[in-house]
Amino acid sequence: MKLLEGKVALVTGGSRGIGAAIALRFAEQGADVAFTYRSSAEQANEVAAQLSEQGVKAKAYQSDASSYQAAEALANAVLEEFGKVDILVNNAGVTRDNLMLRMTEEMWDEVIQTNLKSIFNLTKHLIRPMMKNRGGSIINMSSIVGVTGNAGQANYAASKAGIIGFSKSIAKEMGSRGIRCNAIAPGFIETDMTDALDEKVKEGYLANIPMKRLGRAEEVADVCVFLGSDMSTYVSGQVISVCGALNT
Repeated sequence: MKLLEGKVALVTGGSRGIGAAIALRFAEQGADVAFTYRSSAEQANEVAAQLSEQGVKAKAYQSDASSYQAAEALANAVLEEFGKVDILVNNAGVTRDNLMLRMTEEMWDEVIQTNLKSIFNLTKHLIRPMMKNRGGSIINMSSIVGVTGNAGQANYAASKAGIIGFSKSIAKEMGSRGIRCNAIAPGFIETDMTDALDEKVKEGYLANIPMKRLGRAEEVADVCVFLGSDMSTYVSGQVISVCGALNT
């Protein structure tokens, strides 16, 4: 039996990068998967087709996770289509990097709204259905930067640190209802964003990573499979770093 057979997962920001890798791993392990995208319908449809090839139900939803109303509409649509949500992966996020002296209010607000408020939005709208089902796993995508901080990313670091505090609090609130909540803190992962970095910048990152390589999106996805499955039924309120020992 596959690890996620019979489960329904909702992954935000699931049309590319880490989110797409999570959606695919979930489908490979037997979960029906709903996922969101913000702009590229073509890319989202390609991912949905890949998921369906695994023999599971899959559907892409265009939605802005930072909007409370949009998150409510999304939760209702997914529950109507799939009947339940067993696993919620809050993965959607953006960066707007700059030194504090140059950071604008708009840069700050957009990152906090997209990265942190979105976590509240979907958790708020799905927590009651999970309570009715007497169980669920909420997986929130933080970052190693939320643990260590990083110059030029005060907005991003603040949003990702907030996710950690939120996850621990929800774990304590919902533990008696059988709902688990954990955070994952990826380090430097191979994505479109890191592909665009200058080679010298990459070399600087690699010099500080004990494993001397960037992580793969699939390696983050594998941790999500563990946290979404019944292999982790006593794991809650934790922050799991996937960083090649960068933060030890």
